[in-house]
Amino acid sequence: MHIVLIDDDSTSIFLMRLLLQREEFADTITAFQSPEEALSFLQNVEAEKIPQVILLDLNMPVMSGWDLLDALTLKGNTQLNHCRIYILTSSLAQADRIRAEENPLVTRLIHKPLDKLELAVIKAETKGDFESYN
Repeated sequence: MHIVLIDDDSTSIFLMRLLLQREEFADTITAFQSPEEALSFLQNVEAEKIPQVILLDLNMPVMSGWDLLDALTLKGNTQLNHCRIYILTSSLAQADRIRAEENPLVTRLIHKPLDKLELAVIKAETKGDFESYN
């Protein structure tokens, strides 16, 4: 499985990568501290390199996670139709939860930090989704 991490905090990326590796969750982990770089990657990625899971932070400077999702929606990026996007946030705002539930690209909102239990839920949700794509 290919997973993309998008978070402006290098410590968060380090800890998520460590958890993913320890739990043998992904074959490939691609991380971006810049949502702009992540957007460019996602808009230009070759079909065989499309991530199956994206873990997206909401609160980032310049371009937020919401901005990135809006840009993906505006571009009509249909190649991400088989990709599950999980928002990772420390925000407890009900507005963020509602907005996540209403966004067709978002699978679910997860409160930081990502832990082994949440990772097991993601694995269960994605099981079998991508076998024909690998």
